[in-house]
Amino acid sequence: MLAPAPADWPTFDRVLDTLLLRAGFNTNTVIIGTTLLGLAAGVVGVFALLRKRSLTTDALSHATLPGITLAFLIVSAFGGEGRSLPVLLLGATATGVLGVVCIQAMLRHTRLREDAAIGVVLSVFFGAGVVGLSYIQKNASSGAAGLNTFIYGQTAAMRVSDAWLMGGLAIGAVAASAALLKEFTLVCFDDAFAKVGGWPVSLIDLLMMALVVLVTVAGLQAVGLILVVAMLIIPAVSARFWTQRLWLLVVLAGVIGATSGYLGSVLSALLPRKPAGAVIVLTSGVIFGVSLMGAPARGFVASAVRRVRTRLGIATDHLLEVAHDRRDGRGAGLSARDVAGVGAERGWPAWFGRAVLWTLRARGLATTDEGGLRLTDAGRSRGARVSRNHRLWAQYLISHADVAPSHVDWSADQVEHVLPDEVVEALEAQLAEGAGVRSGSDSGGAVTGSSPQPPAPGRAHA
Repeated sequence: MLAPAPADWPTFDRVLDTLLLRAGFNTNTVIIGTTLLGLAAGVVGVFALLRKRSLTTDALSHATLPGITLAFLIVSAFGGEGRSLPVLLLGATATGVLGVVCIQAMLRHTRLREDAAIGVVLSVFFGAGVVGLSYIQKNASSGAAGLNTFIYGQTAAMRVSDAWLMGGLAIGAVAASAALLKEFTLVCFDDAFAKVGGWPVSLIDLLMMALVVLVTVAGLQAVGLILVVAMLIIPAVSARFWTQRLWLLVVLAGVIGATSGYLGSVLSALLPRKPAGAVIVLTSGVIFGVSLMGAPARGFVASAVRRVRTRLGIATDHLLEVAHDRRDGRGAGLSARDVAGVGAERGWPAWFGRAVLWTLRARGLATTDEGGLRLTDAGRSRGARVSRNHRLWAQYLISHADVAPSHVDWSADQVEHVLPDEVVEALEAQLAEGAGVRSGSDSGGAVTGSSPQPPAPGRAHA
């Protein structure tokens, strides 16, 4: 049985020195390089996400492996330095672009679905790369050592020249994204409209994918070809939870990507034997988890609270409507047996029924005692309004939508809670006008004026 290794926790001073870039030249080089890479990946990843190219990006990263092996073999055959990073990245770019071209060709000239085409390219190119690596390890000289680190990344081996190269690519990608933000936005959201308007959609799309290729290739050494897709997609997806404005989405994705690269590199430097690429991806995963759970508008907690509040609001409206319609001798109210009957009819669990009664009391719409439910003035007013909306919408469906009277209750139940005042007034006016027209027709008089028009569906469901 293996004994657990003793924990080697860093001191506070060491943590502070690493955070403030005082931990040594090599460590600072890695931190700055991965931070710039994260910034560029976050910005470019927004457009890959909006263009629905997340899986294409994954295929692209895997397709770079055969290019790395071919570049090494070709340059070594001519007596050059096969492990030169620019040479390897050039080969990775070539086969990565070739992989994307193969996907687009299969989609255009065959009936294959996009996921099938991506699966074919990803697996075939990655398999070719693994075969190439195996050949190099068995036949090439010792200069091939470490070539397989491009699969999982080796951030700690980053040199100053590598950091400059990654930083230059990252700054170029961010500058190009900022300069072409309007064109990218148009193509991402409505490429058909862009074509009609005379925009060069294919060229814009090509430039967008070129930026994705640049960032992917730049991130190969930092996180490896398997995990580089995470740096592109996770920051953009995380930022999507926080905003619906594109310019803010781009900024947030860049900040999240840079923060992931910075904190991941710092943690890797403080915790020995932890691969920096995997730690960077895990850091971005933590930020994604926080965004998923805690974003104020689109996070899981906010969505769950909103759904519960909506469900409680509809349930209380139903109970108020029934109480209003079944007035007993003491006014608007329901006995405890009637309240239980409404809950059983609506399929409410016991805890939800108690929550509905608590909500009515908390909103001042009703009081409860052992005898049952008694509406307050506010509850009676709300119950009357919901009941009136139900009858209006049901009558509208019967009169103008040719819906059978026996089938209107369900539709009216869905709409009665959200009808605004102007729609209610329009319904009343149109139904009154329709009644006048029918009355005139029935009496044999001349029908004048236009027939009533139904309210716009968007207004009715607003």
